[in-house]
Amino acid sequence: MLRPRQTANRVQIPRESVEKVLEATDIVDLIGGYMQLQRAGSQFRCNCPFHNEKTPSFYVTPSMQRYHCFGCGAGGDAISFVREYENLPFTDAVRRLASRANIPIIEQEETAGDRARRKSRGRLLDLHREAAEMMHDLLLNDAAAAHARDYLRERGFGKAMAARWWIGWMPENTRAFLDWAKSRGFTGRELVDGGIAYQIEENNPRAGLRVRFRDRLMFPIRNEIGDVIAFSGRQLREDPRSGKYINSPETAVFRKSSVLFALDRAKKPILHEKAALLCEGQIDVIACHERGIEHAIAPLGTAFTPQHARLIKRYTNQVLICYDADSAGLKAAERSYRELAAAGVAVRVVRMPDGDDPDTFLKTHGDAAFRNLLAEAREFFDFKLEAARSENLLASAADRARVTGECVSLLAAMGDPVARDQQINIVANHLQSSAAAIRQAIAREIKRPKRRFDPDAADDKPEQLPPTPLDHQIAVLCQLALRSAPAQHALAEQFETIHEARRWLAGVPLLETILDAAPDPASPAAVNAFINTLPEPDQRALAADPIAANEPPADGRAAAEHALAMLSSTVLQRRDAAIKAELKQPGIAAERMLELLQEAKEISALLRGIGQRHEFDDDLPASTWKPKTPEKFRPRNLFRAPPP
Repeated sequence: MLRPRQTANRVQIPRESVEKVLEATDIVDLIGGYMQLQRAGSQFRCNCPFHNEKTPSFYVTPSMQRYHCFGCGAGGDAISFVREYENLPFTDAVRRLASRANIPIIEQEETAGDRARRKSRGRLLDLHREAAEMMHDLLLNDAAAAHARDYLRERGFGKAMAARWWIGWMPENTRAFLDWAKSRGFTGRELVDGGIAYQIEENNPRAGLRVRFRDRLMFPIRNEIGDVIAFSGRQLREDPRSGKYINSPETAVFRKSSVLFALDRAKKPILHEKAALLCEGQIDVIACHERGIEHAIAPLGTAFTPQHARLIKRYTNQVLICYDADSAGLKAAERSYRELAAAGVAVRVVRMPDGDDPDTFLKTHGDAAFRNLLAEAREFFDFKLEAARSENLLASAADRARVTGECVSLLAAMGDPVARDQQINIVANHLQSSAAAIRQAIAREIKRPKRRFDPDAADDKPEQLPPTPLDHQIAVLCQLALRSAPAQHALAEQFETIHEARRWLAGVPLLETILDAAPDPASPAAVNAFINTLPEPDQRALAADPIAANEPPADGRAAAEHALAMLSSTVLQRRDAAIKAELKQPGIAAERMLELLQEAKEISALLRGIGQRHEFDDDLPASTWKPKTPEKFRPRNLFRAPPP
């Protein structure tokens, strides 16, 4: 019998931190470090560590990231296992796993705000589920949605498909949607927090809301367990001012880097097929599923990430990449391969005919022919080097050296040394090179983990990933948040203002990440440990900022307030420029013109208000920026017109 544990009631680890720890921990790798696991179909098993037995009854299920013993009934997730095996309290178990995954943990007491955030998350899930149902009903029954139904029929999809995927339609006139949301008790704040709408004027709810999607076919995006968490809207009428697809922005319930479209449907088929079919977009995935090829999934308008790779590995160690056959498709396949190989996932590539994607190929040739393509998928390096030979990229010694460098970089990314050794022989045969020489080059590459090949680079040298783009004001705020506790606290108070600047300034997500983690500026070790957890482009952006060499400001809060005022001025100026550009568009409706002129007038008043409160000097270092009257100024007033 295990000793009873005494745990502190007041201290908690935030839910977001616990989720990050579990996301970064593969339960098979974890338990495999304690016990000798053997594969048993889609699961792993061993003798239970919690009771004596001779026949294994302890099963680990990667797809659910859980374990269960059919002998003694023990079960749970990675945290539960460490708690039971090491006899630790919950917080200590999380700390141990966080340390193992190099994830910083910020502990705090549970507050009314924490309870409010949990409630808010539930409300956002309710909003997305009910909105999906409402828009689906509009698509099927509203006379104004006839062109949306026609579009589906033209793509070869009917009512049954729309019902299976909850496809919906958002009208051009979104007043009906806003009235519906109000009738269901959803507030404007919830619509904004859910990414479905945004404020016409930042930080001024009275100015009203705009729905993000207008006259679009709406595809619900679901998380791994099937909750609707976001939307992807497909343009129905040509509009050069707007993208063909618009996805929901990231929210409290939606992180693009951790979501794969249709994974909730594909989990069981992936286990059955013992492979995942990775496509480029939602339409390709839906086309596959509708033809019975149900192990298809896709990322959501973002590059394939390490989180995506870890998510797939829960269900399979094999991926078939099925991207477009052009050069962009090959580069995307290489980027996906890097993350999958690092996670220990084997990769094969489906060779699509030129000009085809899964959707068009299935419509033209049928599902049997497509299944033949899948069966003929080649090992990644076979595919890459055969493509290089067909394009005459191996004709000279210089060409072969360049391709060898690319392959070495890709091989170095592999997490499984045994699998890497097999692939080295394939590469050596294709390039008529020495396997020993390739191994030596890989060993050198592994010693330089930050040197990575950029498929878009013009030369043959491995290139670092480019730094994350940061607008000057955002770079200043990042450094203040990392180097001054008062500045960090002041910025955290204005998190909403900062979030609303995403539409206009580059780098806001990095600043939000810093504020969310809140590393202790008084501890260089804590700050450096946090920075080392960031993606390489974020690390390079922070390291390249010259402000990082300055001493922290004497008055961090004042410096933060002044920098926020500068940010607000820039946002307003860019909004003003966007309005003027739209006013120059031919054929603008009179009603829309009046609306824009009124908005321009309000922005002008706001800019005057900021100018009255602050003196700006872009040439001064961050440590010397001081507001003219800091005791009377607070950033929350920046978006309000000054009193007459």
